[in-house]
Amino acid sequence: MTQKSILGGILAMLAAAAAFAVMDAAMKHLVQTYPPLQVASLRGLTSIPFFLLATAFTGRWRALVPVNWMGHLARGALGIIMLLAFIYAVRELSLGTAYGIFLCAPLLLTALSALVLREQVGLHRWFAVACGLIGVIVILNPEGRSMVTLAGLMAFGAALCYAVAALMIRRLARTESTLSIGFSYMLIIAVGTGAAALPGWVPLLGEHWPWIAVLGVSGAVGQYLIVHAFRCAPASVIAPFEYSALLWGITLDWIVWSAIPGARMLAGAGVVIVSGLYVIYREHRIALEPVIRVSAERP
Repeated sequence: MTQKSILGGILAMLAAAAAFAVMDAAMKHLVQTYPPLQVASLRGLTSIPFFLLATAFTGRWRALVPVNWMGHLARGALGIIMLLAFIYAVRELSLGTAYGIFLCAPLLLTALSALVLREQVGLHRWFAVACGLIGVIVILNPEGRSMVTLAGLMAFGAALCYAVAALMIRRLARTESTLSIGFSYMLIIAVGTGAAALPGWVPLLGEHWPWIAVLGVSGAVGQYLIVHAFRCAPASVIAPFEYSALLWGITLDWIVWSAIPGARMLAGAGVVIVSGLYVIYREHRIALEPVIRVSAERP
């Protein structure tokens, strides 16, 4: 990969994090008026047209057809649980606090890779996972009291679902196209949550249509940019820039809701981010060790 390609990947990841933060802000605004199931359904429904437009532009209609139907259904069901948990969390918490907890997902993915996939995870990475979870505990209990909020637990549950879904994507990617994975995910969310929300569906107010449009556009743009980012640069290079989502969340909290994060929340989020960055660094270093060893052995 060229230096220009890597820089493009980094910029795409930064833009994707911003787009998803805008999408989450739109969901946070809408869930104050509409049930979480309805907001989750709107998240899926507003993204589907963009997937179809992209497919029409490229003409790759066959790429939409899944091969492993059960795998797609399982991931979609998990995605519904994750989305509902995260929507509940952002309704009750600030975006910055919800992100501070949710960004422990890479740490959970590392732990699950060792426990489920039997991948080798050394003591350094286990220590980073433990430190990151301590940071989550600090955020879950922002006032230093004994009570942990349900919203905080929901954000942590959403992060756990995200980590499990990432493991499922690894297996789906062996037989499925990127387009089919993304499209089936949005379709299952739209249909599943839409059917559940239908009995209690609240008529959409005209004043909320701009927010719904923002939800669809930002979600589709974010999805495209994050796929583009991973195509342009190695995951170990661009993954750290995903943590910029916390800055966007704090900024949107301040602009839209005039909310300022507390010191304990920032401290806990800092521990989570540093731990996640260390895990990414260790994975990158381990991946390079065979190359370094071979280079050193050459005459």
